[in-house]
Formats: sequence, structure tokens, C-alpha cells
Amino acid sequence: MKKQYSYIFVLLTLGMIVSCVPQRKLEEEQTKRSNCEKELSALKTSSQECETKLDEATKKLADDTRKIQQLLKDTADIGNNYRTFASKYEKLNQVNEQLLDKYNRLLDGNVADTKKLSGELHSTQEQLLKKQDELKSLEAKLNEQKTNLDALTEELKQREARVAELEGVLKKKDEAVNELKKKLSDALFGFEGKGLTITQKNGKVYVSMEENLLFASGSIIVEQKGVEALKKVAKVLEQNTDINILIEGHTDDVPMAGKGDIKDNWDLSVMRATAIVKIITKNSSVDSRRLTAAGRGEYFPIDPAKTVEARKKNRRTEIILTPKLDELFKVLETN
Repeated sequence: MKKQYSYIFVLLTLGMIVSCVPQRKLEEEQTKRSNCEKELSALKTSSQECETKLDEATKKLADDTRKIQQLLKDTADIGNNYRTFASKYEKLNQVNEQLLDKYNRLLDGNVADTKKLSGELHSTQEQLLKKQDELKSLEAKLNEQKTNLDALTEELKQREARVAELEGVLKKKDEAVNELKKKLSDALFGFEGKGLTITQKNGKVYVSMEENLLFASGSIIVEQKGVEALKKVAKVLEQNTDINILIEGHTDDVPMAGKGDIKDNWDLSVMRATAIVKIITKNSSVDSRRLTAAGRGEYFPIDPAKTVEARKKNRRTEIILTPKLDELFKVLETN
């Protein structure tokens, strides 16, 4: 009985403290909420930019690979043409020598034959000179193509190294997310399926807790079973320092009565998120700078239906865990 009176006295005291919070405090909380939402938006934008840059690098790598393949084909064609002209040049050279021999043997013979052979010899020599010029041109073009091929090959190696580095960073991030999800599942084994779910999507881990696990209807005071679950979450988070933590409060679409400091669903969602942040910081060594409290009101429902069951699903609080992308940003800036 004494414990019950103590509990009632604490509730009354908390009620008096909450009712005495000045308007300025509410405005400060609203300002913090706005800042948090801006920071969240900036983080999402940064993540999208990273993914865009990776896509661009991958596309550029594919494009360079196609160019090199085409350049290799062109170089092979030029090499074939060079060998063909060289063969023709050798044959013409042999013909020229044969004609010279005939010319020397028939020089004392028929004048008409001599003139004919002289003409053929002159024509052959002109063709020979022409082929020599063509061979020189092909050699120069082949050397130029080889230089371009070497440059593109080196650039391709650099791009492959960059893509491999980016993929390595992303793989490490995915491995960290998988490990984090496993640790949370192990720590919260007794709560899963009892108003708590852990999911992984878009490179993040979502710990979703239904209202009945944390709060009484319309309340912002976390109940004891919810506190126990949050303590377990906090212990996992303090061991994983490279994770950003976003606490999102969600409500259903039923309007609040507007009593006291809680005037609508926006207020309720933000205050619930803030209450959870305070429990995490109170029961662990998690750096407060890693935590963001945000309220979503009724505007991000899981189930848009207007049923009791749908509204129950929508009344939830989500702890969204995102690996820090500092290492990925460094790679992008370096390259």
C-alpha cells in the first residue's frame, strides 16, 4: 500500500511539473523538432547524393569499358590493314625487281618493248611510293591508337579501384547493419512478437514498438515494460558508436482532445519521442549528439484503413538506426 501511495504521489508531482511548463519551453521543443526534421532531411539528401554519385561512377565505368572494347577492335582492324599493305608492298617490291631484271635484259633489244617496260617500271615505282606513304600513315595512326588505349586502360583501372573502394565501404555498412539487427534481436528476444518488431530496409534497422508496449492511451509517460525494452536497446546502442539514432513518434488519425500541453497529435508524437530519448540517455552512455527526436503525427500510417486494427498498428514509436556515412563521404571527396 505504501508503494502505491508513493507511485500516486510521483504521478501527481509529475502532473504538476508538466502543467507548470511555460509556453516558452513548448516553443523551444517545437524549435528542436523543426531542427531535427531539417537535419533528417539533410541526412536523407546526403544519402541520396552518395547513391547518385555511385550510380554515376558505375555508369561511367561501363561506358569506358565499351569505349576500350571498341578501341581494341579498331586497333586490331588497323593492325590487319597494316599487315595487308606490308604484304602488298613486299609483292610490289618483288615485281619491281623482276621488271628491273627484264629491263636490263631487254635494254639492247626492241625499243618498243623497252619503252613499255620503262613505263611499267615507272608505274610500279609510283605505286610503291604510294604504298609506302599509306604504310607510314597507318603506322602513325596505330601508334596514336595505342597511346589512347594505354591512357584509357589506366583510367579504367583507376575507376575500377574507386568503384571497388566504394563497394567495400557499402559492404562494410551492410555488414554493420546486419550485425546490429542481430544484436538487437538477441537483446530483445523476449519482446519480439509482443508489440515489438525489428526489420531491416534501405540500409537501416527499424525497431518498431506499438503504443501498448510503451504508453497508456494519450500518455507520454513510458510504462515499466517499455522502459525495460528501451534499456536493452540502449545497451546495444552504446556498444555501437557509429550509428545515428532517430526516434520517431507516430499516432493514429483520431484527433486529440487538446488538454494541457498536448494539444494535438503532433504534440503527442513529439513528446513521446522525446520521452524515449530521455530514457535512453538516462540508462546508458549513448552520446546525446547521436540522438534525434521527431514527431510524425498521423501522417505516416502503416495502414491507411479507418479500422480499429489499422489505427492500433499506426500508434507506434520507431527507433531508426542508420550507420554513419563519414567513410563513404571521404572516399567520394578524395576521388
